[in-house]
Amino acid sequence: MTPRAGQEKELRADAARNRARILQVARGQLTAGDNSLQLNAVARLAGVGVGTVYRHFPNRHALVEALSAERFRELLEEAQAAAAVEDPLTGLRRLLRFTLDRMLDDPDFATVLESAGDVDVRTSQMKAELDRTVMSLLDRARLDGAVRGVFGAEDVRRLLCGVGHAVRSGGGEVRDLYLDVLLEGLRPPR
Repeated sequence: MTPRAGQEKELRADAARNRARILQVARGQLTAGDNSLQLNAVARLAGVGVGTVYRHFPNRHALVEALSAERFRELLEEAQAAAAVEDPLTGLRRLLRFTLDRMLDDPDFATVLESAGDVDVRTSQMKAELDRTVMSLLDRARLDGAVRGVFGAEDVRRLLCGVGHAVRSGGGEVRDLYLDVLLEGLRPPR
């Protein structure tokens, strides 16, 4: 089963195989351009019962969260690398660009990133770790006088999600311009 609300349960071997097969089929659907991820169709293609899919993933969002776990790990690694950059504003720009590129490349990942409620406790834990790292970057940038004191990690995530929506509706050529506008908005008034 998908761990919820702090539940970490080791899966039986057959359940783990079924879960892995469901995720494999869902990834295949996405790769083929079908992002509907209808759980009944996933069950049929995976050769498992619908109840099996729903036990692991109670809804589409839960399935998308599980599929996004690897993206989150990549994002956390990039956040840690960005936090290690000497100039915090340069690190923040690097992290925001990386995140925006992943959001534009994978709209389902963007949905998980901007979601207020997580199905899987591991997603919540990764978001919390990401927020801590971003807060560290913001705190350093504030000390340098490069960022206003009112912004937190969640604010930056929401603003970046807005930029992602704007870029998708305006075309990729505006990505850097919109990212510059976001960063300029984070600066203290002059």
